[in-house]
Amino acid sequence: MTIESIALGVEYDGSAFSGFQWQPHAPSVQQALELALTRVADAPVRVAPAGRTDAGVHATGQVVAFSVPVFRPASAWVAGTNAHLPEGVRVTWTQTVDANFHPRFSAVARRYMYVFIERGSRHERASPLLGRRAIDAPKLDDLAMHKAAQALVGEQDFSAVRGAGCQSLSAWRNVHRVVVHRAGPFVVIDIVANAFLLHMVRNIAGVLRQVGEGRRPEGWVRDLLASRDRTQGPATAPPQGLYLVQVTYPGYTFPLADPPPMLRALGGLERF
Repeated sequence: MTIESIALGVEYDGSAFSGFQWQPHAPSVQQALELALTRVADAPVRVAPAGRTDAGVHATGQVVAFSVPVFRPASAWVAGTNAHLPEGVRVTWTQTVDANFHPRFSAVARRYMYVFIERGSRHERASPLLGRRAIDAPKLDDLAMHKAAQALVGEQDFSAVRGAGCQSLSAWRNVHRVVVHRAGPFVVIDIVANAFLLHMVRNIAGVLRQVGEGRRPEGWVRDLLASRDRTQGPATAPPQGLYLVQVTYPGYTFPLADPPPMLRALGGLERF
């Protein structure tokens, strides 16, 4: 019997799901994918993801993989699976991979974006159409945020932005790059690291927002990291502004994702 090992690119609106991982009494992206893939394969399918995103978190570049004892053409894994998926999730590409490929453990880098949308004044609110896809904010100083964010670059202890309940044995991570972009009314934190701690990106977003609103000076970010004290930072930013946009693997060149939907027509962002 020949076993096929398949990787898929997946995009989803996290607003419709309780998170990626299976939940006993709530809809999840994993449940939707596995039910659709099982219909295409005519055999049980279980997927492993690059990251188990929380409820409300979105993805344009999630990677999942699975093994099945059947052959299907690429069109079946993409179009066939999409035909059985609910609104809010879709497969964007497929590629065969080695049997030892694992979306999480084989990854060498992950890229996230966190999106704020500015309101015109403190009395205005952003468009209700974007309430689940970007986080409402006042006018932000994106240049100050970008300068402050450079303190995050490099291999260091990120205890100060580590979420409670994180099960990682070490708080050390290597941030390869972080850029704060402006695209029209959107201010976007674009960050790449070898891996992330629980709620690390959302906590970084909360920290940089303090700088962007002028509540804290640029140098505060470096001091906060040096403290290794999560209690000195602000509250965790909401999940709805967070997007998993790219995962990188040695030996594989998977198709690049587009930016989050509301940014695609605006330009001003480096393509992934």
